[in-house]
Amino acid sequence: MRIYPTFFRVCFSWMDAEKAHKIGFSLIKASHAVGAGAVLRRMFTPPASLQTEAFGLTFPTPFGLAAGFDKEGKGINALADLGFGHVEVGTITGQAQAGNPQPRLFRLIEDRAVINRMGFNNDGAAAVAPRLKQALAGLGKNYTGVRPIVGVNIGKTKMVELEDALGDYLISARTLAPSADYLVVNVSSPNTPGLRLLQDVATLRPLLTGVREAADSAAGRHVPLLVKIAPDLADEDVADVAALALELELDGIICTNTTISRDGLNSPSAMVEEKGAGGLSGAPLKARSLAVLRQLKSIVGEKLTLISVGGVETGAEVQERLDAGATLVQGYTAFLYEGPFWASRINKELAALRK
Repeated sequence: MRIYPTFFRVCFSWMDAEKAHKIGFSLIKASHAVGAGAVLRRMFTPPASLQTEAFGLTFPTPFGLAAGFDKEGKGINALADLGFGHVEVGTITGQAQAGNPQPRLFRLIEDRAVINRMGFNNDGAAAVAPRLKQALAGLGKNYTGVRPIVGVNIGKTKMVELEDALGDYLISARTLAPSADYLVVNVSSPNTPGLRLLQDVATLRPLLTGVREAADSAAGRHVPLLVKIAPDLADEDVADVAALALELELDGIICTNTTISRDGLNSPSAMVEEKGAGGLSGAPLKARSLAVLRQLKSIVGEKLTLISVGGVETGAEVQERLDAGATLVQGYTAFLYEGPFWASRINKELAALRK
């Protein structure tokens, strides 16, 4: 019997979603700060059978935490304690920004989903970089074997015009790449006006080329570079992005971000409409995310790493994504509903499925 769903219903379900997130994340960070991290690591370190190779790195498990939970790199080590094989920080922008007005995060409990229009609220690349460096040092000290991997997701500052987006991304790339295991270019959030227009291949080509050159130069090594795409792209546009990723010899593609669709929800339509605009994540994204993964796999084969994210809740669903062509799988929304032992449970289920 799992205790957390009852705890969530009693303590968090009635509370503003962003406030609940901050409280929950603060408790996770506090457990690490008071010295419980060593105990948690002993309890939750993934079985060695789950170790996974991707773009030259070894991950302790293929299951990791998607960008959006730790937006500013303040809890990387605490989240790693819980059994995630990688923690993707962000989205980070070149300049600090407050994000969109509150309220901006909403649960659809009947659908195991979340709507967010956070708007890349973060402290900016310059503030986050030293946190990354400190986190990597901590991971290196705390793990004698394979340590969890730290990815960094970068996006466009809202006040920067689209024609100046490249320069803004380059600020983040140069600042953050030296302390990132891998870097993700986010051009697919629906919450920054015009951002998704950057998924057009003609615009995306110089952006990815510039970011890769800046990141590698700043880090003095090759920093694996991936692009994160939206589930709302038409199949022909997915194919175009895949072809571009192959042409540029990127390291991978993350599929997918949140969706602007509201189709097929169980929640009352009036309630959903009341929540307003934003990206939908969670269980309703499952089918489309899996479809995009399969399409990409049919195009890129073994040439690129595919990271699948969108609607996974169980070890069996993670394994389904791996069987469909993903090398790594990320989750986020189910973490809010399932609680701090979720990653460990996923790892146990994955290990059992492999026996």
